[in-house]
Amino acid sequence: MSDQVRVRFAPSPTGYLHVGGARTALFNWLYARHTGGVFVLRIEDTDKARNTDAAMQAIFDGMRWLGLDWDEGPHAGGEHGPYFQSQREDVYLRYFEKLKADGYLYEDGGAWRFKFARKKIVMDDLVCGRVEVDMAHVETHPDMTIRRSDGGWIFHFVNVVDDIEMRITHVIRGDDHLSNTPKHLQLFEALGVQPPRYGHIPLILNPDGSKMSKRDTGSAVGWYEENGFAPEAVTNFLSLLGWNPKTEQEVMPTAEIVSLFDVAAIHRKAAVFDIAKCEWMNQQYIIKMPVEQLAALVEPILAKANIATTRETLLPVLVLVRERLKRLTDAPSWVDYFFTEAVTFDPEAVEKVMRKPGALDRLRALDAVYRTTAWNAVELEVALKAAATAAGAKVGEFVHPARVAATGRTVGASLYHTLEVLGRERVLARFARALAEFAV
Repeated sequence: MSDQVRVRFAPSPTGYLHVGGARTALFNWLYARHTGGVFVLRIEDTDKARNTDAAMQAIFDGMRWLGLDWDEGPHAGGEHGPYFQSQREDVYLRYFEKLKADGYLYEDGGAWRFKFARKKIVMDDLVCGRVEVDMAHVETHPDMTIRRSDGGWIFHFVNVVDDIEMRITHVIRGDDHLSNTPKHLQLFEALGVQPPRYGHIPLILNPDGSKMSKRDTGSAVGWYEENGFAPEAVTNFLSLLGWNPKTEQEVMPTAEIVSLFDVAAIHRKAAVFDIAKCEWMNQQYIIKMPVEQLAALVEPILAKANIATTRETLLPVLVLVRERLKRLTDAPSWVDYFFTEAVTFDPEAVEKVMRKPGALDRLRALDAVYRTTAWNAVELEVALKAAATAAGAKVGEFVHPARVAATGRTVGASLYHTLEVLGRERVLARFARALAEFAV
């Protein structure tokens, strides 16, 4: 077995990349990067009836989106390929013939079974600790089929063969595979090969304790990209599902997660999935990421919403509204009025603010003051408060009509900074339009 850590993620291309699979891939990737090891992507595509090209592409796209680059595998190459099980028939035949020649196999109705040694198997699991399984009784542990009567290979056999051939040193996988490990260890022993170290990570459950299904929100990696999550935020969120970094800090850049990652700190207890927590973490990333990076993520979303911007005009707007964004897909509704003069007035805002007695008079007074005010947030605030004082009104009675006139709504980023970014000419034009539209 190699001194260098070699781990693998081995998905089947029969559906989208599930969040549980992505978390398994992430833990393997983190361990490889933490130890300076190798991360292998292997595609277990022997189920020809269920495999699809779309599912295969979803695996590649999802992993790339999460930033989980693989050192060996499809598109990357490597010394231990092919990395598709469908292309490894000759390898499996070689190992099959060896087991048969050594007396470990027997035919049963056209299928081939592996004879288990009837003994106790002891596993030293990286996560679960010492696990003992007594395989003495054929009733509870019948001999294992490794090749079907139609010639197709069973998962247990090809999984072990590939781990041998690809020099895998550590297998980190879901604890639903824990019951498979004694079978795999017997295959390694029969083939005379030292097995890898196994670590079985906890399942991901919904808050009510049920297992995540394909129908649950957030179960597919592609959902996060479509719904405005930053990939680093999702990676950070997934890393904390079952792993304890032993720090109070939750929001961590990927490089810090790599430096802290330790298989021994993975919980034995099932992880609870909380989409609200993921959304909160996403918001923290949006607030803290460089504004240029945020702009690059938001621009395609704005373009899809038919909001035309330039990087130069978008950056100051994002600085203003970023703390309001829980998701990147929230951006259109928070920035649209900066990039159109066809501002739509929220009917509720009109009734609540603009139809209020004296609102238009106060807007006229502010319009007159703003024609000569220096156009920056500080001076705009001073001028508005002075106008309110002169009119014997509360500051809010000037702020609210100004905001609705300028943006069409009652909520948004700091009013004075919003007005500064919009510019004097556009603001005064919007004031004039509001005064004309809502005059009684």
